[in-house]
Amino acid sequence: VQLQASGGGLVQAGGSLRLSCAASGHIFSIPTMSWYRQAPGMQREFVATATAGGSANYADSVKGRFTISRDNAKNTVYLQMNSLKPEDSAVYYCAADVRVSRNYEYDYWGQGTLVTVSS
Repeated sequence: VQLQASGGGLVQAGGSLRLSCAASGHIFSIPTMSWYRQAPGMQREFVATATAGGSANYADSVKGRFTISRDNAKNTVYLQMNSLKPEDSAVYYCAADVRVSRNYEYDYWGQGTLVTVSS
């Protein structure tokens, strides 16, 4: 299973970006898909998660500004980021809890996509 993230870039404060992450490979189902981020010198932190059933949770720092969504048919998760702040600058990673069969489930990580917000 591979996760391919895209959509990062340079944006001014107050702007928007949309990240995408597509999972491919031998996939039975994907119960959860999530986004994390890691700024230079900082630990990786949780941003948002979405279940296959449509539930979503967010870090307090992004609530009201970021929206996570999924296209289950495409095994893809999105992160719409609005009202971006310089402190949102980081490498964003997607993660997925992938069920490869009825009995086996593994965690996978994408390669990361860089988001830079200028002030």
